[in-house]
Amino acid sequence: MAVFDFNQAKKEEVKAEKTYDLIYTNNRTADADHPILILEDKDGILVHHSSGMFEAPTKGTSFIYERDDVKTNHDIKLIDARFENLIRWLGDNHIMVKLSGKSTDKGYAVYKIYELGVSVRGSKLAGENGFLQFMMERLFQSEAPSKEEVDIDDMEDSDDMKLTSIQSITDYITCAGSTLPDNIRLWAKRNLAVAKSAEVTPEERRHAQRALSIMLNIQWKNTEFQPIDPVEARRILDEELYGLDQVKQRIIETIIQINRTHTLPAYGILLIGPAGTGKSQIAYAVARILRMSWTTLEMSSINDPEQLTGSSRIYANAKPGLIMEAFANAESSNLLFIINELDKACSGKGNGNPADVLLTLLDNLGFTDNYIECNIPTTGVYPIATANDREAISAPLMSRFAVIELPDYTIEEKRVIFTKFAMPKVLKRIGLKNDEINITDEALDAIMDKFKETSGIRDIEQAAEHIAANALYQIEAEKKTSVSFDAAMIKALLK
Repeated sequence: MAVFDFNQAKKEEVKAEKTYDLIYTNNRTADADHPILILEDKDGILVHHSSGMFEAPTKGTSFIYERDDVKTNHDIKLIDARFENLIRWLGDNHIMVKLSGKSTDKGYAVYKIYELGVSVRGSKLAGENGFLQFMMERLFQSEAPSKEEVDIDDMEDSDDMKLTSIQSITDYITCAGSTLPDNIRLWAKRNLAVAKSAEVTPEERRHAQRALSIMLNIQWKNTEFQPIDPVEARRILDEELYGLDQVKQRIIETIIQINRTHTLPAYGILLIGPAGTGKSQIAYAVARILRMSWTTLEMSSINDPEQLTGSSRIYANAKPGLIMEAFANAESSNLLFIINELDKACSGKGNGNPADVLLTLLDNLGFTDNYIECNIPTTGVYPIATANDREAISAPLMSRFAVIELPDYTIEEKRVIFTKFAMPKVLKRIGLKNDEINITDEALDAIMDKFKETSGIRDIEQAAEHIAANALYQIEAEKKTSVSFDAAMIKALLK
């Protein structure tokens, strides 16, 4: 005789009650033409800012509208697949909501949902009232799950692991659903079980909770990047640096492939040149052009790969590595890494070579932190590295980059940079007017002669700072209306 499977019957019952269809879209905002969901409203009862409550999945898939003590039931016709779990969660927890929407020929199109409070159960939304809006913003930035993923989710019993988690983490995992990468969703459920288990040590629970907090604060964005405007890109580069026209052209050529592929370039950028030639400024400018969050890795201060990969949770003082911390601080999986002094990455001591860790990050095959213990997708990572010594960089590392060499500036270029960029920037910052300071041609020659043997432009930028500060002192302390510098004064000041 066949055994009746109550749990399976319950699943089939819930699935049968799904009267709506799913729409699969990656729209980043919603409006009446691209709504979050559409409700049946043949009689035109629903109005803008309709208040009510979604029914839990076991009771149906509809919205109960309440107005003047009268309740009407409106079936859900369509839901953006990213928001399906969120709608279910609102119904399960009896959350009163207000809908912004518009009547259309397809039904009542909902494009915003606001929390009003809890109707039946005594708990509030996880953490703060802003959780619902936070959750919706995250879902809008997520990729739509595939139809296959949604079908699998329908068959999963969310209570299989008997989780009674920290409220905000549980709610986030529930609402994010298939918008989370598969391996991270599974990892989160497992760590959530550890965080609440009475069978592990308090230390293990603390580490699991901390790891969850770090991972779930990261926005797992889609990796379809918007095209760049080459004219605007050139303007940004010109704003940061004078001259170096061929370098700027090469940079734009390297990244402009994003316009056709909508993905990041296959190779990062490695800027090689003397100290002070503006390599870091270029890296920051590229981050602006790509409209990406950025972080820096200072390889000169990293001599142990564990600084990058983190330490195992078996240690009481375990913590994530610098790479994982960068993702957490940026709260985004799309991140531009500025790797300063790449030529110092091969000087690891004792426990291995930091350069080997960089290779895993640069290959876009995923990165695993020893503390987090989960493979992090790196398809949204773009590296820009700087270096002074080409010969000190290993061939495997070099092969991951489009190499761009920066020449040193000529004396004439330094003269222009000092007068047109460095000095005006300092004057603006400290509040001096142009007519309050004058530098004669002979004084400018003295400045250039002082730094003719140095590379880069840092020395002349510091000279501009020193000269402007001296002028300001004379104006404030000696009550001068303006200060004029000749060659003798410059030589005395910069000796």
